[in-house]
Amino acid sequence: MRCVLLVTYYFPPAGGAAVQRFLKFTRYLPEQGWQPVVLTVAPESAAYPALDPALVEEIPPNVPVVRTRSWDPYAAYARMMGRSKAETVSVGFAGSPHHSWKERLARWIRANLFLPDARVGWVPFALRAAVRVLEQYPVEAVVTTGPPHSAHLIGYGLRRRYRLPWIADLRDPWTGIDYYDMLPMTRLARWLDARIEQTVLAKAEARTVVTPAMQRMFARRGLSTLLIPNGYDPADFADLQPQPDGRFWITYVGSMNPTRNPEALWQALRQLPELTALRVRLIGTIDQSVQQAIARHHLEDRVEVWPFVSHRQALKSLLESALLLLVVNRVAGNEGITTSKLYEYIGAGRPVLGIGPVQGDAAALLEETKAGKMFDYEDVAGLCAYLRQHYEAWAAKQPLAGAPPELARRYSRPVLAGALARLLDEVTCSMPCASAVL
Repeated sequence: MRCVLLVTYYFPPAGGAAVQRFLKFTRYLPEQGWQPVVLTVAPESAAYPALDPALVEEIPPNVPVVRTRSWDPYAAYARMMGRSKAETVSVGFAGSPHHSWKERLARWIRANLFLPDARVGWVPFALRAAVRVLEQYPVEAVVTTGPPHSAHLIGYGLRRRYRLPWIADLRDPWTGIDYYDMLPMTRLARWLDARIEQTVLAKAEARTVVTPAMQRMFARRGLSTLLIPNGYDPADFADLQPQPDGRFWITYVGSMNPTRNPEALWQALRQLPELTALRVRLIGTIDQSVQQAIARHHLEDRVEVWPFVSHRQALKSLLESALLLLVVNRVAGNEGITTSKLYEYIGAGRPVLGIGPVQGDAAALLEETKAGKMFDYEDVAGLCAYLRQHYEAWAAKQPLAGAPPELARRYSRPVLAGALARLLDEVTCSMPCASAVL
């Protein structure tokens, strides 16, 4: 069994979609001949937007997890604003409009002094801990994942010092991430951040991305990448016992900011009062502007807003639903957005109602897997017809299915771990065993 160091800021007890990718790699890489060792931040030093302690039980007992301290600017920001750290992280520096001078100053400091991101204070602690890991385990390769993209500085440092083969895994773009333009960065800061990105990523033996759009973006910059998309774990669904309550549920899981407000859906629901058993539930961090839109359309009795729930409860809610709601951010360049939740929607086998660019990557994935259909942001008539079609089939006790298992399987976590293992085999064959240097 060969040994690989996985470097990730988000790891249980952190919750949310960012945790799942590397957590599942720890589960399935050993089946492909690679034993993971995880390097992550200690929970008491971390800035997590959500917690899901139940996920700790999913960490394989034979996988060592090394946790380190971190210097956290969110704690200082919380003290300045008179908030708890948890509240500060959930609000974020690039979220809703910031009105006070303190909020504007904090955003400016984050954007210009903490490059590439506010978690950069973890890097020196992680590098020191990584040296001890290399002394204790016969590590042959390193894989870092971002965001936060400061994690890639750790891989870069180990690559330079020990000539360890290094793979940079990008779950979201770096300088091209959708909220980048919301940061009040100076020209110098933008230039420096782009320079760091290009310099660091160019040194990796390989780069992996989660969407075709990210592949195209990096190709334009002269950086080759391997597509290893996000996925779903069939084992997560195996022992769930859904308990339908007799209502036609449309479920959305994840954060919903103003750019994801499904205005056309609210209009469609107002035109379909005869679908009396139809209900919508939004599970996660739902922006106040979305809740105001629901009230404006007088849909409070048909739309429920739930707070963040555990990953297990979220999956159970998917299985208890008749339709799963996907909304792609209404921003420039959104044709390339494919959110991680879509893969678990596919794994759940329930049909997906998508709202977003009909020629985008998410729409293509829905078509490829026969999981559902994407509608334009203004297509109220199309949404009405789709809702009525599924509601009538459900009422006749013949609900329409989502992705067939044979099409969904290509996005299962075991298959994706196999792709990463093959890449690890390739990059370690091209370089000598670096652990012998220590």
